[in-house]
Amino acid sequence: MLSLAMVFAFLAVVLLVFGVFPMARSERRPTLNLQDLGSGPQTIDVKGRKKQSPLFFVRLMSIVIKPLIVPEMRRRLTRDLSISRSDMSPEDFIFFKIITVSAFLFLLPRLFPTGMLMFAVLIAIVVGYMLPEVWINNKIKKIKSDLVKQLPDTVDLLGLCVNAGLDFMMALKWVVEKSPPSIIVVELGNLLQEISVGKPRRDALRDLARKYELPDLSTFARTLIQADKMGTSVSEALTILSEDMRLARFRRGEAIALKAPMKMLVPLLFCIFPVVGILVGAPIFLDFILNNPIKKMSM
Repeated sequence: MLSLAMVFAFLAVVLLVFGVFPMARSERRPTLNLQDLGSGPQTIDVKGRKKQSPLFFVRLMSIVIKPLIVPEMRRRLTRDLSISRSDMSPEDFIFFKIITVSAFLFLLPRLFPTGMLMFAVLIAIVVGYMLPEVWINNKIKKIKSDLVKQLPDTVDLLGLCVNAGLDFMMALKWVVEKSPPSIIVVELGNLLQEISVGKPRRDALRDLARKYELPDLSTFARTLIQADKMGTSVSEALTILSEDMRLARFRRGEAIALKAPMKMLVPLLFCIFPVVGILVGAPIFLDFILNNPIKKMSM
């Protein structure tokens, strides 16, 4: 009962704080839809009527959170959710944090004794608030890792297409259409659509590099922008860039391999050495207890 009362008190305080701010209606602005037609929050059934997705009710409840999100937080959350390919908005993400905090406030006080109630409340708030952040950061880390692995092969394909006689835009279109679905192919497809609707190529490349903030992707964008400015050969630039990226990936693999012995040292010391010591020393210790030579010498 006490944990349930704490959850209701937490929700009451949250709603009281939100009630101070005026209710803001969500604006519908025209945006460029670069996703598949079926990936939005609404789908169309057979009769042509709009069918709401499960996130519709969450978004309806998260409207009250909109005035509390400052612009800097909104920009950060929008970028992180876009990179992680999540269908949530910043308001949905904050509302999801409130749900996780409420759930931990309901569960953790039941597991701790009564004397540690304040410690359990503190742990519930911290874990419930940080768990969605850890989930999003893990997804972003995996996506960036896959992007770095796939980029050299994609640059090779672009270089081969340009060397075959295609210009950069036709080569980009061919790679997007013929390659199997992957993160880099989706981003290049978005880049192609942005350029097709009138966005300058340099700005589109800069935005792509600024979105992920990866050194390899920044080098790719910077090389193409410099080739466009200077009027140099794009095929030669892509060939040199592909070789540099493969060399950088080889160096990263060497660095990971050199770190492996240090990482293996911890389980070796705490898991393997104690077992070896028990296997070697236990028979000697048991024999010493059963046949104590010191006791025999005293007798």
